[in-house]
Amino acid sequence: MSEAAPTLGSLRAGRRENRWLAWALALSLAVHLLGWGAYELERRTGWLEHWPLFARLQHLLKPVLPPPPQPPPETEPQLAFVQVAESDPIPPTKPKFYSNNNSHAANPDADQNLDTPKLNGRQTDVPLTETARRTQLAKAQPQPEARPTTEQSRPVQPRPALKAGELDTGRPQDQPQQSQPQQPAHPPRPRTLKEAYAQNHISGVEMHQEGGTHRLAVLPSFDAKATLFGDYDAQFTQAVQQKWDDLLDGENFSGDCTGRVTLHFHLNYDGTITDVSMADRSVDMHYAYLCQEALTEPAPFEKWPEEMRREIGGNHRDMTFTFYYY
Repeated sequence: MSEAAPTLGSLRAGRRENRWLAWALALSLAVHLLGWGAYELERRTGWLEHWPLFARLQHLLKPVLPPPPQPPPETEPQLAFVQVAESDPIPPTKPKFYSNNNSHAANPDADQNLDTPKLNGRQTDVPLTETARRTQLAKAQPQPEARPTTEQSRPVQPRPALKAGELDTGRPQDQPQQSQPQQPAHPPRPRTLKEAYAQNHISGVEMHQEGGTHRLAVLPSFDAKATLFGDYDAQFTQAVQQKWDDLLDGENFSGDCTGRVTLHFHLNYDGTITDVSMADRSVDMHYAYLCQEALTEPAPFEKWPEEMRREIGGNHRDMTFTFYYY
């Protein structure tokens, strides 16, 4: 009995399959051409940016990033106070110090074009352009008791009456002599500009630093800017300096102690001193307490002027005062 053989399909695509394959190839080619054309058109004309739907989709798909950190606000650098020898009406461009007057960096020998004067002192802590020794204020001396002179102690003889024919010789009678008032003692008058500068400025030792300026001046100076509280700080510094000098003179200080004392405190608008703390010291506590006493005993100081109070914008200033023993 014979059995029928199975029928095998042909691997050749038929007419229907070829038609679908051609449509798929044409559709793929059209999609690619459309995409490439849209890309080129966007690159040349930017038409997608004007399409509202695309702009909305771009906004939704855009990742949310944290805001960039803001730069810190620019604050003026903290300036140190210096004494000014000669005033200048024009302030410097980039001062490193402040004072009650403007000044520019200058040297007796103008040999370089730098912004710092060349100083030949022996310390590097205090910005001083000249060496000024401690000065004592002229103190009132006790007046000696007035003693009668020989002529004052001698009794005055009555003038004899003239007889007839006698002439008066015109000799002055003995009169008590008036004592001449004593002139008050004054400090010696300065003979040079440097001596006058030393008498009216902070005592200390000239600073040592390299430099040189193109400005020529009799006395060296720094770049300093006049501020509203420059006059106040000049008087404040002078009062503390004078008290410190008086305390050292009372101790017969001979310069055998070297070091420094740094004090932090609040200078209030009414001239009082509060919150005094000793931040640093490299001398004995006895000399450290002399510095603290020089700061607190002259208080209260003058009240702030209204302009100064408005400029500071507060009721106190955080101050740092450093005393140097040389």
